[in-house]
Amino acid sequence: MTGHPNLPNIAYLGLGSNVGDRESNLLQAVRMLAERDEIAVVSVSKIYETDPVGYVEQPAFLNMACRIGTSLPPASLLQAVLDVERKLGRVRTVRWGPRTIDIDILLYNELKLDTPELTLPHPRLTERPFVLVPLRDVMPDMESRFPVKVDHNDGGNGVRVWTTTTFKPEEFGHSENSKDTPKAD
Repeated sequence: MTGHPNLPNIAYLGLGSNVGDRESNLLQAVRMLAERDEIAVVSVSKIYETDPVGYVEQPAFLNMACRIGTSLPPASLLQAVLDVERKLGRVRTVRWGPRTIDIDILLYNELKLDTPELTLPHPRLTERPFVLVPLRDVMPDMESRFPVKVDHNDGGNGVRVWTTTTFKPEEFGHSENSKDTPKAD
């Protein structure tokens, strides 16, 4: 996969929120990422309401995924994501606990990386319907890349559509037809 010469890398992000105005938190995070010159939001999934995993004594999450083009290397993208989380009030207290926003880098090109700060692909990517269902919205070849079958929006896997409108990249400052927006091969 390649993108625009200035944004040559394709990455997939998973976002979640279960504190405050969950939908607004997600959309603000995507907009804040899109405001950076080094990031273009290419596509955004529907928003799904999902049951908590791990620490279950907390409110339901809203989750989504997005595909971005970026000129940032993985470590710098991680810092950009952490900066957005901080600006939106993310406080890390309980592992898998309540949060205003959580942004995970799920995939970065075809890169495999394992450092103390970042593991790519995300280590629990294929175990989490709340990640896989939104990811399928923005990654049409997901099931051919990952041999995991997830029922789409059946509720039985704890994932339910929250919004039926798929957000358009131009809502975040970019368009599939824009010369500045990266394209997948």
